Amino acid sequence: MLDIVRNWFRAYFSDEEAVYLFFLLAGGLLVILLFGGMLAPVLTALVLAYLMQGLVSALMRWGLPEKLSVLLVYLLFVSLLVATLVLLLPVIWKQTVNLVQDQLPRILNNSERWLRELPAAYPDMISMRQVDAIVDTAQHQLANAGQAVLSLSLATIPSIVDVMIFLVLVPLLVFFFLADRKRLIDWSTTMLPNRRRVLANVWAEMDQQIANYVRGKAIEILIVGVVTYIAFKILGLNYALLLAVLVGLSVVIPYIGATVVTIPVAAVAWVQFGWGGEFALVMIVYGVIQFLDANVLVPFLFSEAVNLHPVAIITAILFFGGLWGFWGVFFAIPLATLIKAVLYAWPRQQQGGIVVDPPPPSVAADEAHNGQP
Repeated sequence: MLDIVRNWFRAYFSDEEAVYLFFLLAGGLLVILLFGGMLAPVLTALVLAYLMQGLVSALMRWGLPEKLSVLLVYLLFVSLLVATLVLLLPVIWKQTVNLVQDQLPRILNNSERWLRELPAAYPDMISMRQVDAIVDTAQHQLANAGQAVLSLSLATIPSIVDVMIFLVLVPLLVFFFLADRKRLIDWSTTMLPNRRRVLANVWAEMDQQIANYVRGKAIEILIVGVVTYIAFKILGLNYALLLAVLVGLSVVIPYIGATVVTIPVAAVAWVQFGWGGEFALVMIVYGVIQFLDANVLVPFLFSEAVNLHPVAIITAILFFGGLWGFWGVFFAIPLATLIKAVLYAWPRQQQGGIVVDPPPPSVAADEAHNGQP
């Protein structure tokens, strides 16, 4: 048994770069797990600055000076943040409260009326006692949901100070990360070993795929949300903004989000229009939006797609979502890509003491996809 462990250790940790990479990844994970809450503003600002750097680079390619490019992108970021806080969030909150107070009771009443008709139509499958139990449970959950929404403002007063600090620190840190990018990168590289070929391969793969994925996903959320809002508003659907935000955010979770968000869209349309042509029109339009997103928008935005099996994607969503909630779900695919890149780039020692340098992850993935050894 000791020989097996020793041989495995020699095969995967005989190269000093493998040791550096292991401690770097382990240290980063420990920092996030132990101090993620304390460092949340720093980590959030770092991610936002990384995403906005692509726009800064684009402006510089168009001939604008670096400082002016940073300033324009930062002003755009602050404007969008203020517009979201002042214009978007209050409307979403108001529609959420109205939905819980007004729409959910109507949904429950219509559902109860439909459920109580089932025992007469299918007496062998469901009884009136089972219907009563379902209705009692639903009423209890609805009462709890309404009470939670109404008391949320009072319960969250202690955390308002934390939110205000977060809203002040994040824009400030974003500016410093953008303005002093080169200085911070130079300082960070001095802490890395001189020999960092494997680290460079992993970073090149991550910078190419993760940046494309996260930026593309942010654009996809915006496009799907705006198009859905316009369509629902034209159709006269209630709570159009709230539902559009839910539909936009649903694209974060592949294979699952679109299915889950269909429930509130169908419920609101059913209560408002009933089983009729207007309800069918809403669902058809919603289905067309989902179809165009999956078959037109996603291939266009993610031309350099992340080569991950659906099982790996779902597993990553469950794992990282369980660790970090919404942000874990949002970054599940980039984190899974990081793991894949590390596995491909990890130096291995074959028998005879020869250290094998694997091809870059993208090349290895292409060869595997094409059936090459």
